[in-house]
Amino acid sequence: MPGPVLRRRGFLSATAGLAAALTLAACGDGTETARPAAGSSAPAGQGWSFTDDRGKKLELAQPPAKIVAQVGSAAALWDFGVRPVAVFGPHKLKDGAKDPQAGNVDIAKVEGLGNVWDEFNVEKYISLQPELLVSSMYVKDTLWYVPEKSKDTIEQIAPTAGIMLTGKSATEVIGTYEELAASLGADMRGVPEAKARMEAATKQLAQFKDLKILLMSGGPDQMWVVNPPEYPDIVHLTAAGLDVVTPSKVDEGGFFQTLSWENADTYDADVILYDTRTQSLKPEEMLKKPTFAKLPAVEAGQLYPWRAEVPFSYQGYAAFLEELVANLKKARPLG
Repeated sequence: MPGPVLRRRGFLSATAGLAAALTLAACGDGTETARPAAGSSAPAGQGWSFTDDRGKKLELAQPPAKIVAQVGSAAALWDFGVRPVAVFGPHKLKDGAKDPQAGNVDIAKVEGLGNVWDEFNVEKYISLQPELLVSSMYVKDTLWYVPEKSKDTIEQIAPTAGIMLTGKSATEVIGTYEELAASLGADMRGVPEAKARMEAATKQLAQFKDLKILLMSGGPDQMWVVNPPEYPDIVHLTAAGLDVVTPSKVDEGGFFQTLSWENADTYDADVILYDTRTQSLKPEEMLKKPTFAKLPAVEAGQLYPWRAEVPFSYQGYAAFLEELVANLKKARPLG
């Protein structure tokens, strides 16, 4: 997934200065239930503490209620019942519609502090009098979508919590968001049911162990083959029994291997899962690349979506895995 200084819109690298190509897109399960704002169910006057993935212990006199979050973190927290007052990162498409990455967040009810890489309205952030900022991390100590140029100012305004993604499984990341949400007083409505759905769908993945699966993203001049260990969702899939292609040589940063479209046939696969993020090429665009169009999986119609930035919540993963199971049931080994 990503790294610092990255315009990450696709595969982000953990190396500063490495630019990435694609915008993230995720998909929640579309359900919305009335839940209290963060902190509303926490006992009044009780102290609050949370240790984030930087090993940083955050302590306040009471649970923070005014929370600002990077859109991926906002989507995860929203499903646990936390309602941020503002988001930053890709949450609105060019036509004004909600970016799928925002999951179930009601973008009409939150402030937007920035929608693209390196955009963060510090003045508006200060005016909101935030009590906590939450963001994911692809590189330890680097909060995703918090601009380097204004990082110091932003971190002086309110405590910040960083949730690490790289090198972890989806269940670990979801568990951290669950812990944070619980500490903030969220009521967790719907969580047990969603967790059961996620677990049931996960168990079904083992039946597809005979399928060789390649996950990729496409750009105008090249394609990227993902490196499974760096992605929480793919770590989850491989742990559940899926056989996912691991590139033999990854780019600097470790997140993926870049190939020209002429070399799209470098790896054999029965199934190809394509990145659905906003600026990744759509299937009809990739099919115009002759080498890609002739791949056995493509010719067999075994080309299915990869929801590369699913919210780290049980709701988000239940929907993602159920869709994947339904698609893989249509596939067959091609060897």
